[in-house]
Amino acid sequence: MDEFVIEGGYALKGTIVPSGNKNAAFPLISAALLTDEPVTLRNLPDIGDVRTMLTIMRDLGVEVEQHDPHNVTLRASGLQKVKPDPALFGQMRGALVLSGSLLAREGRVELPKPGGDQIGRRRIDTHILALSALGAQLDYNESLSLTADRLRGADILLDEASVTATENAILAAVTAEGNTVIRNAASEPHVQDLCHLLNRMGARISGIGSNTLYIEGVSHLHGAEFTLSADYVEVGSYIALAATTGSEILIQNASPEHLRMTLLVFKRLGVNVEIRGDDILVPATQPLKIVPDLGDAIPKVDDAPWPGFPADMMSVSIVLATQSSGTVLFHEKMFESRLFFVDKLIGMGARIVLCDPHRCVVQGPSQLHAEPQGISSPDIRAGMALLIAALCAKGTSVIRNIRQIDRGYERVDVKLAQLGARIKRTGC
Repeated sequence: MDEFVIEGGYALKGTIVPSGNKNAAFPLISAALLTDEPVTLRNLPDIGDVRTMLTIMRDLGVEVEQHDPHNVTLRASGLQKVKPDPALFGQMRGALVLSGSLLAREGRVELPKPGGDQIGRRRIDTHILALSALGAQLDYNESLSLTADRLRGADILLDEASVTATENAILAAVTAEGNTVIRNAASEPHVQDLCHLLNRMGARISGIGSNTLYIEGVSHLHGAEFTLSADYVEVGSYIALAATTGSEILIQNASPEHLRMTLLVFKRLGVNVEIRGDDILVPATQPLKIVPDLGDAIPKVDDAPWPGFPADMMSVSIVLATQSSGTVLFHEKMFESRLFFVDKLIGMGARIVLCDPHRCVVQGPSQLHAEPQGISSPDIRAGMALLIAALCAKGTSVIRNIRQIDRGYERVDVKLAQLGARIKRTGC
């Protein structure tokens, strides 16, 4: 298994271009199942999970024409089955968004157990609630089977603002008979991208970007082309990396309109950036001083559904806080295991108190030291956080299980090496 060997303690400098939104790629690929005509997607990230998703599509019988690593045309004119390969499906959670498309197209879908990051319980009840409201019938034994003679529009209230459940509801509803309203819908940029693609394919979706979506069912969809926006989590990770290592980095094509809350939280952690059109410049010199709440109270950073602070930004933000002067409380509300990686930061010299599975207190700044014996990446976001910590620490660190990082960040070692990072990928 490959490892990263990182010699930290050096400032970086240069320009970096983020990849397309990882979490948009899965539902957009799934949307191609709703038509026999070609759907062309541009700026797909060339990462492990996207390659797995395309392999699943081929296995289902979809023609996949890969123009280059980032541009692909899919044509689902001859599906061969409605059950994704369990071995492939078990590698990633994003493949769950096949549910709505396959149900809408074929009237049935059989899903094996999904994979993904091990960051706590990840319920799928909201998916079932939404699809059942549209007329699906559930059979749950060793696998999950959904069938529907005909999907009909409904007024749906989701019990949580789940991104993938919202996406499945949208995919199932666009060709359902009648009108659908989805309330308490997730509104993240990748949900918006899905709605925009489907509208280009002939769907009638309004309320995009809000928590209430209105869908007028249509009889069929046609082909379309769509370009993914920048991955805002990757952009936020590079901002945190630049600030913690005292680096000046220009992030091009950064889609700053998707970063307003992230930049607001980072400013409270002592990080300022310059927005230059669609680019973001992170200056080398940063205050790195935590801004207290009124009355000199300890501030809190907590995640929330969009447009709140993204849960996927918590891990790198904790590393950033270890280099900022002051004390801050992080409250991660969604997953009970996401914060368990902080023990690795504590081992590197960070002053962090893990209060419970959802909260930790960080007091900075701390001089991080290298981990030459190696630390293992537990999930995508924690892996990137540990990579940033290793670049900040003086000395040589080894990060293992980097397959997790590769699942979410395209060629991150190559991109960072171009900025001057001393990072090598080695096989063990």
